[in-house]
Amino acid sequence: MARHLIKFSLFFCLCIFQNALSAQKPVVYHAPKYEPAWMAPTVHPDRIMINYGADPTTTASVCWRTNEQITEAFAEIAKATPAPKFWRNSQQIKARTEHINGLEVKDAGFAANYHSVTFDGLEPNSLYAYRVGDGEHWSEWIQFRTASTTNDPFSFLYVGDAQNYILELWSRLIRQGFQQAPDARFIIHAGDLVSTAHSEQQWEEWFRAGSFIHSMVPAIPVAGNHEYEPLYEGQDNDQEVLSIQWRPQFALPENGPTNIDELKETTYFTDFQDVRIIALNSNIYHEEQAKWLKTILSNNPNRWTIITFHHPLYSASQGRDNEEWRNLMKPIFDEYGVDLVLQGHDHSYARGRVSPDEYNLTSGVNKRDQTGSVYVVSVSGGKMYKLRENGWENWEADQERAAENTQLVQTITVNKDTIHYRSLTATGDLYDAFDLVKHKNGPNTLVDLQEQAIAARYHHNTISYDDKLPLDIKNDISNKYPDFEINKIDIRENEEGNLFYDIRLQNGELKFRLKVGEQGQVLEEKQQN
Repeated sequence: MARHLIKFSLFFCLCIFQNALSAQKPVVYHAPKYEPAWMAPTVHPDRIMINYGADPTTTASVCWRTNEQITEAFAEIAKATPAPKFWRNSQQIKARTEHINGLEVKDAGFAANYHSVTFDGLEPNSLYAYRVGDGEHWSEWIQFRTASTTNDPFSFLYVGDAQNYILELWSRLIRQGFQQAPDARFIIHAGDLVSTAHSEQQWEEWFRAGSFIHSMVPAIPVAGNHEYEPLYEGQDNDQEVLSIQWRPQFALPENGPTNIDELKETTYFTDFQDVRIIALNSNIYHEEQAKWLKTILSNNPNRWTIITFHHPLYSASQGRDNEEWRNLMKPIFDEYGVDLVLQGHDHSYARGRVSPDEYNLTSGVNKRDQTGSVYVVSVSGGKMYKLRENGWENWEADQERAAENTQLVQTITVNKDTIHYRSLTATGDLYDAFDLVKHKNGPNTLVDLQEQAIAARYHHNTISYDDKLPLDIKNDISNKYPDFEINKIDIRENEEGNLFYDIRLQNGELKFRLKVGEQGQVLEEKQQN
């Protein structure tokens, strides 16, 4: 019996040892490959997108894509009813068709027809069903609801940059958001929806990741810096233009600054049930937008004001500071009592409240007084950065909550005098929470509820974002290349399926790229310019 126990113990220990070895073996990530045919338009409607107009109680617009063969298209709309043949009461509207030739455009390489229809004269707080097509090739019937003329409670979603690994990883995040708030009335996208402005593949990923959500839940998108690139290879960055897909695939309110075509459908506002939502373009024409913003805020009958744009006033991540943008916009936000500011760009999470500057001057308190706008920076895609070491200390402001290496979606519910804010991970865990309560007089009250959430997440206590070298190989490289810093590591496979490490080293202007085998042997060394 004892002999059997010894054998069993040895076998058990061996299994544990083997499992430990296998757990230490690096995993090579195999990124998906997308063939050109996968993203090519056809006669069937795809990339169906719904947007609200300036008055979402009575209008909504729909855009979609087909191949060049479809030159005439239509939308049909009817009040949705439980009876399946509600379409007997439908109305058909001819679409506006726009041909987009991106065959020579950098990273685009496509030609397609985009179609759009605006539904006018809708009834408030009503459920409608619509479909789009050419009379023969139709989409499914898709439902949406118009806004109410009363201040009924409602929810919406807010997400930061999708940008990278869009279909691979953003899909799970946006679908989690829809699960958490299936009755969300719209989605705020705070810029960098894609990484490469004109990339047909990335826009295809974005639409497939959101799937039917894009056609049911109206989008309120803002343009990030990655929505701008030169049209053609060899052009300088000062020749950047807005993504050629942006205006054909979104039908956004045209109530922004007048006589500036570049801001059309990137700077705008919409009023939804006692909330004014203002979208700004933080990339261009800052001064012109500031003047327009003052006008829009000075004539604002709504109880709540939410502003969204891409570049944060208070940056979350290392090496970032949008000082000019902050100095221009924050005094305006303070003067007009903006309640909530929703931003992206930094590939991390931060949330805090900063008091108005003029309040500080008159009372002698600092910016931690906590009476001003609530600022949020969030990320929804798979690209992650490191947080600033001292948070917002350089601006004498407090970050109340922060995160690294975590995909997040925000559900925001407006219920008359209270905004309920909840930030959730891609796995549905509550990460941050607060209620913002509005009073007839005086500043809003913020009720911080983050104690209900999971523990703070940072790079050091989560699964490593960056590829790493085994310690023995790292030490060996450091000994062979003293005074060099390891800048980047990628774990790859060669054609035979053998693992190797792609390592970038730097010492001042001197750079090397190494190909190192699994056992630490240097297979290739190249000096880089």
